Amino acid sequence: MTISNTVYDCNILPLSKIHNRAGNITIVEGNSGVPFPIKRIYYLYDIPGGETRGGHAHKELFQLIVAASGSFDVLLDDGKNKKIVTLNRPDYALMVVPGIWRELFEFSSGAICMVLASQKYDESDYLRDYNNFLKFRNV
Repeated sequence: MTISNTVYDCNILPLSKIHNRAGNITIVEGNSGVPFPIKRIYYLYDIPGGETRGGHAHKELFQLIVAASGSFDVLLDDGKNKKIVTLNRPDYALMVVPGIWRELFEFSSGAICMVLASQKYDESDYLRDYNNFLKFRNV
């Protein structure tokens, strides 16, 4: 398998936002407004100050990463290019395509990171060692 995705294929996508005087609601349904079927949802919270999460890539998995509360930064790395995206709005998601190394850091107090994934958990899809990631990318 050849992966040609770059950090520039990872984009911010607006999610639906319905506003009324009682507050806002964002709805994510099936394949409506999401570029892949959602097979798993998980969230990270109570992250101690200064900690990082992620530190891996996926061979086939697509993800939408959302700052459901608070803020954090996401470092995206394709082996040649890097970019940092700040997430701080629950009505926007960062789409991360397969073959991109990601690290999440600079979590604000009380931050909640919600992730919508295209596949159920499969350890064989993970690239957890950066040198193996570079080999996978042929860099």
